[in-house]
Amino acid sequence: MIEVANRLHTVEEYYFSKKLREVNLLIASGKPIINLGIGSPDLQPPQKVIEALTNGLLSPNAHKYQSYQGLPELREAIAGFYKTHFSVNLSANTEILPLMGSKEGIMHISMAYLNEGDAVLIPNPGYPTYQSVTKLVGAKPVFYELDATNNWLPDLKSLEQTDLSQVKLMWVNYPHMPTGAQPTETVFEDLVAFAKRHNILIVNDNPYSFILNDSPKSILSVKGAKDVCLELNSLSKTFNMAGWRVGMLVGDSEHVNHVLKVKSNMDSGMFYGIQKGAIEALKCSKMWFSTLNSVYQQRRDLVWQLADALNCTYDKNATGLFVWAKLPANVRAEEFIDLILKENHIFITPGTIFGSQGEGYIRFSLCASTEVLEEAIARIK
Repeated sequence: MIEVANRLHTVEEYYFSKKLREVNLLIASGKPIINLGIGSPDLQPPQKVIEALTNGLLSPNAHKYQSYQGLPELREAIAGFYKTHFSVNLSANTEILPLMGSKEGIMHISMAYLNEGDAVLIPNPGYPTYQSVTKLVGAKPVFYELDATNNWLPDLKSLEQTDLSQVKLMWVNYPHMPTGAQPTETVFEDLVAFAKRHNILIVNDNPYSFILNDSPKSILSVKGAKDVCLELNSLSKTFNMAGWRVGMLVGDSEHVNHVLKVKSNMDSGMFYGIQKGAIEALKCSKMWFSTLNSVYQQRRDLVWQLADALNCTYDKNATGLFVWAKLPANVRAEEFIDLILKENHIFITPGTIFGSQGEGYIRFSLCASTEVLEEAIARIK
């Protein structure tokens, strides 16, 4: 038998990949499962975005290989988006790299910067892909704990009491997933200063800025941030385009070029029509965000009712596509969600998949209609 690579022994199959098989089997057996686990937007993208994709199919260039750096118009649209919404100036020619979803950027950045044995600071709780990619490239995950007492923000003073000599990269993610915590006015400034003191590249993973949030922020708005920071962003949540796979990496040209060296060996460019649709999405007015958030606000109100019915507590100041809720004392997350799935046919994400600091918490997705959420509440009551 042919042995797999050693790196494959360092990671497990993604939790949702495994759990959704179980959920789908229940559905196939006739169980009326309500899925509140996945953050896959169920709403439509803007109509002009769909029209741009459709029209793009008719272009003579539609079916050719595309540039590894994306269409110039797409990079210009990203630069305009960052200027309008984050007050960040970016060079469309040198400081922007379109991605096929921001998730691939996590791998590309890691491959560009990490050697075997390098250490990586990873939030706990945090997006599981940070850890799995770190392991796949042979680097060492070093977890920094986040908790509600500090509003899920990093305790940099405590971190500086540890040995950071091998740390090369730090993942941050604000607005935070899974908790919805927002960055304070000074946290990005503190992170930039921290990175400069310790020669660490910080990457802010920033796909949730516009969901139920009136004050989107970018770490690159901090003076000097481009020296030590990159930022990932995505159209998946902001414009209901998760399946389109459109993301972006922005930052200093030298950093972006290092990542481009990896990416240009991994794919042959993004499909032309998708790029044309993405350009239109990035030009959307603030009315789009207001309309989108009015829907999510109604849904969040219902999820809060559902959390109340389950005797959970939550932070009403949190933002993003999820509600992060604390279970009653001494209730374990995975046991709880399995019980709710079995007895009420509702799938909720256990906080433990995001790290040990997620024990005692569950996460609800807002990607379900008000009718579905009302049915979930009725099942619990």
